[in-house]
Amino acid sequence: MLQTIESAGEPADQTAKDVAPAQTGALTPPSGRARYGDRIFRGISNLSGISILALLAAVFIFLLLSSGNVLITPSEEIVEEVGFARGQNFWQFAGTTVFGTLLAAIIALFIAVPFAVGIALFISHYAPRKLAAIFGYVIDLLAAIPSVVFGLWGMWTLEPLMRPVFTWISDILTPIFTFLSGKAGPDGAWEGGLPGLSWLAEHYEWFPDGTAAAFVPPARNILMGAVILAIMILPIITSLSREVFVQTPRLQEEASLALGATRWEMIKMVVLPHGRSGIVSASMLGLGRALGETMALLMVLSPGMMINFKLMSPGQHSTIASQIALRFPEASGIESDFLIALGLILFVITFVVNFIARAIVARYAEFSGANA
Repeated sequence: MLQTIESAGEPADQTAKDVAPAQTGALTPPSGRARYGDRIFRGISNLSGISILALLAAVFIFLLLSSGNVLITPSEEIVEEVGFARGQNFWQFAGTTVFGTLLAAIIALFIAVPFAVGIALFISHYAPRKLAAIFGYVIDLLAAIPSVVFGLWGMWTLEPLMRPVFTWISDILTPIFTFLSGKAGPDGAWEGGLPGLSWLAEHYEWFPDGTAAAFVPPARNILMGAVILAIMILPIITSLSREVFVQTPRLQEEASLALGATRWEMIKMVVLPHGRSGIVSASMLGLGRALGETMALLMVLSPGMMINFKLMSPGQHSTIASQIALRFPEASGIESDFLIALGLILFVITFVVNFIARAIVARYAEFSGANA
């Protein structure tokens, strides 16, 4: 009996001994050739990351060194030698262009984000599969259209079409602003307005008054430029938002619908919270493009050097990129340094926006399902 048990146990022991070397062999370290390949790949990856940082540092150093002459030159000398500054020193000129840049980009973002999110939701959750594929291709093609084409289209086609729209907006908003802030009468005395708001509008030119919403044709104003920017950044925000919405866990969507939620309630409770960080990332990426856009605004916008909120009046605002593109071909000497210093400011603004965007995305990701 014992011999039978022992003889029966021998094959099992032998099998365990045979399996052990196979398992041990699976955990053996890679050969020298594999290690050499890993080292090469690690080196290329590290070099790529370092090269990006070196490139950014080189651009920053170039801008800083090239604009240093303007930053240390007295304001009186800049006013005399820089003709296109129109009697302003560097910081005054930079302030007006920064204001125009941020104003156009923020308005474009407010216009584009709701449309982009709606289009992305339609493609990902409402449209049939074939129609969604067609819409996706069209959105991707829009992102490849050059900005100069958008500028030509906006200048010759969209501008006449927007005049009735701007007139309608002006007819609605002008009485509201007049009631809130008042306006200057024929004799120069301030008329109407609520206490406090009327005082601000009377003593500060930048504060919106009764004429802030007045539309003055042609429609080559900052609001028109913001509309063009919104159309240009719409494909970027839509594509990224669509990809985020598609990645929503299918089980969570089906569970929400199984509990009796409608399709919109499912989107509101599951899809949008899951894709919130992605929407913010897409919006900040679109904002980055809007901040640096040049040709479209240069062709559509009638430039001015004012700080106010007269969004539908031409000759009021300008942007940093459009001023650089407009003035640089004829600039020389300190004028070139002046424009390069504006580029340095735009470079810093873009970096600040990106850092803020990363902080917002990280904060939203903690409370969304994106990192679940």
